[in-house]
This record gives sequence, structure tokens and C-alpha cells, in this order.
Amino acid sequence: MSRLERRRSRLLVAVLLLVAWSGGLALLVRREFFQGRAERLAEAAMRLSPGSAFYTVEQNGVRIGFASTTIDTVANGIEVTDYFVADLPLAGTVHRASARSVVLLSRALALRTFDVQAEAAQTPMRVVGRVEGDSVVIFAMDVPGQAADTQRVAVRGPVLVPTLAPLAVALGEVPKRGKTYRVPTFDPQQMQSRDVALTVMAESLFVVDDSARFDAAARTWKSALTDTVRAWHVVGEEGAGFDTWVDAQGRVVQARQAAGITLRRMAYELAFENWRIARDAAAASGGAPDRDIFESTAISAGVSLSAQALPRLRVRLTGVSLDGYDLAGGRQSLRGDTLLVERATLPSKSYSLTTRAPEFLARFRAELAAEPLLQSNDIAIVQKAIAITGLERDARRVAEKLNRWVHDSLAKEVTFSVPNALQVLRARRGDCNEHTQLYVALARAVGIPARIATGLAYVRGKFYYHAWPEVWLDEWVPVDPTFGQFPADAAHLRFVVGGLGQQAELLRLIGNLEIQMVNGRR
Repeated sequence: MSRLERRRSRLLVAVLLLVAWSGGLALLVRREFFQGRAERLAEAAMRLSPGSAFYTVEQNGVRIGFASTTIDTVANGIEVTDYFVADLPLAGTVHRASARSVVLLSRALALRTFDVQAEAAQTPMRVVGRVEGDSVVIFAMDVPGQAADTQRVAVRGPVLVPTLAPLAVALGEVPKRGKTYRVPTFDPQQMQSRDVALTVMAESLFVVDDSARFDAAARTWKSALTDTVRAWHVVGEEGAGFDTWVDAQGRVVQARQAAGITLRRMAYELAFENWRIARDAAAASGGAPDRDIFESTAISAGVSLSAQALPRLRVRLTGVSLDGYDLAGGRQSLRGDTLLVERATLPSKSYSLTTRAPEFLARFRAELAAEPLLQSNDIAIVQKAIAITGLERDARRVAEKLNRWVHDSLAKEVTFSVPNALQVLRARRGDCNEHTQLYVALARAVGIPARIATGLAYVRGKFYYHAWPEVWLDEWVPVDPTFGQFPADAAHLRFVVGGLGQQAELLRLIGNLEIQMVNGRR
């Protein structure tokens, strides 16, 4: 593969993982489940009005799709149906992405069952699940050509789907500007509970288009009647990824999401029909949108460095608070707003996997454990890890063998699926998320502590959102099976350590973070 081809491949696989959290692409099982107090949920449910709300989906001011939410009362509870469809430009190609979820809630808004169907880049996926006794969420992921993967996640008490989180603020009492509401949450990916702070930042009036009329001359729909709606700006604490305007009925008026995507409520004809008309017109003219999720979320460094592996990189980070990020430690050092990243050095020989002390196992219990969608204890994962590593017991050489196998065995493809180690092993394709998920599972299966790092990767003058593993080789060492680097070079800027729950903290970087190259290699 030529250097230019490697650069292009590297650009394609440096996927913004947060795209999968935008709109309906955020599959129910990979979102945080809001765990609310039963009394408050029951009180909110009494004031919940059935009906539908329609939204136009825009990316950086350009209409790209349509979304809707319908709430209906049924014999055994409350049914919530969410629909999302959009044309997402990614790596030079427009991908039609769609998702539909049907969620059944109890009369007190507690989750009972869910059925989510999504398709992006011609890859369909279905997730179905149920709650048993308010203590366990059981869900199964089904991807064509792969065996269904069932997961069980423990919860404490009734859980509420996140799309109804505004109810906890809007229907509980009249929202007060400056007040912070703490909502108990549960993240099924991380199997951790935490409180999320939702703060009412502002109160304002919105003019919402309630109905529309067709303009025959312009061959498009125009606003006919409007309604003035009072709404409150509710923002989650840093890392919560919640930024929306909600009205007194708990319905979203406007919401900002990752990758510059915004949802705005309006009449059905304005939201859907006008998008369809514009889409068909663009297709007929053969025009392609001059935008790309890669490029719209990339951060320019203002200078282009050599494509060779960087041993050292020094950058200045401005425009966003750096508090709460895993920027310092190991090969990274932070002084003020200046970050120095150095390529890790590898020991010639590391510890033996046959002589690990009990203290070692206790220290790295979390980094050796199986997790939902990271099934390091599954027999297929264990057998493959043993087959790859053979009789080698030196941790450094084992880690390198796994890195080389994952890099060579997985096709480099942009995907929209939830990263699932077992399914990645079966499908043998994916972007940086799939490479990382599988590598971490394989490493843990043979007894090497491993964790997921996410942040930015420097590619041809710009920084792109990227994920890679870190393994313990007498210190935490970054490796990159996507790019085939062992260890990963200094072009990897780690911001977050952990799974999807922690990775939501990257949301506040988009559109805010500015990077200035202080110097390159030396």
C-alpha cells in the first residue's frame, strides 16, 4: 500500500464515533437509561398528553432529514415511537440513515419493553429487549448474517428512557432559571450508576410553525399558522451530552446534538415534505452536498507534518474547559493549556502471563473484566485469543501479536453499528471503534489489562475523532490496531479513558475546541 493510500485509509477510519449518537442513530441500548423516582414519574405521567411532534434535522444549517416522536396510551401502558431519517455525508459518500424505536412504558413511565430498528450504510440492525422485575434489562442485538447476541444488565429500580428525560424537569414543577436538577442514571454499557445534573440555563419564547400550506408556484410548503411556545434551555453537566429547549409539556422544541446536528420542531409538511422535495430535486440534478461529517467535525491544526510516525507533538488547546479530561498521565503531560504527547517506549521484555500475583489481578480487576458488548469471557473470544498468541507468554509480545492480527484481519469500513466485540469477531470489519472493542476483548481474554482511549488523531493537517486501545505493559501503552501501530505514535491525543458512557464527554469539544500546533517533531 502506497503512502498516499495509507493516508487515505487512515483518514477514512478516523471516524467520529459521536456520529452514532446523533438523532435516531443513538440506539436505545447504548444510551444512558434514566432511573427516576417512582412517585415523581407517576405524577409526571398523569400530565403527559398523547400526541405527535415533528422535527426537521439540520447539519450546520443544512436540512438533511426528518424526525418525529409520538406518544400514545395503550391498554397496558404508554407507547412512545421515535423515528429518524437523514442523509449523512461521510467520507465522500452520502449515507441514508434511519431508525425507528417503539418503547412500551408502564403508567408510571417505567420502561417495560423496547424494539429498535436501524439501518445506516446498508447495514440493518435490530435491538429488542425487556425489563424483568425492575432489576434486570435483557436485550438482544440482531445483525443480518450474525448470530443474535443477548445481554443482561442489572438495574436498581424502575428505569426511564432518555427521550423522556425532559419530563423530569418540565412536568415535576415550573422550571426555574439557574436551578439544577439531579437525575439518577444508569449506563448499561458501563454497568455504572451516576447522577446527571441538568441545569436550566435560560427561559425564552419560541415561534413554532403549527400548520402549513402548499405554495404551488414555489412547489414547496410554507408556514400557515404559528404558535408562541415558552421553553427552557436545559443543559447537562460537562460530559452529559444534553442540550435542549423543552416546553411546559416536556416536549422538545429544539435540540443540539453531535456533529453539528440540530432538531427543530415544526409542522409535519415543513419538516418532512420540504425535506423530501429538496432531496428529490438534488438527486434529479445529480448534485452532491458540499459537506462531510469527517470534515465538519475535524479541527484544523494550521500546519501539515510528515506522514511518518510522530515521536513528539506539542499543541495548545483552547476554546473549551479542559477540566474532567484524561489529558495528563503516562506519555501525555499538560501545562496550562499546552499538551505534550510523546510516543511510548516499549520494554524489550514485559511480565509473564503465567506468574501474575494476586495483587496484580486485584489492581486491574476492572481492566480484566468482561463487560456488556465487550465479551472477553466468551468462548469464541477466548479461543481466538489463544489461537493468535499460541504459546507466547510475554505480555509485550502477546499484545503485539493481537495488534497485528486485528489490523490484518478486519476490513477498514465506516460503520454505524454499536461496537460489539463478539459481532466484530464474526463480521471482521469496522472502523476504529470495532478495532478497539475487539482488541480490548482479546487482550483481556488472555490476561492483559486493557482499556479504551478516545480523543483525536492527527491526519494530514487536521485532528479527527478516534478511538484506540491502551494495554498495561508495566505502564499504560497506547496501541492502534486500526492504523497498525505498536505502540501508537504521538499523533494520538487522549482525552477520555473508558467506554461509551465516558466518551460522551467528547460532545463538548465539537465546534468549541481550537488546536494550535506549538511545534512538531524534534
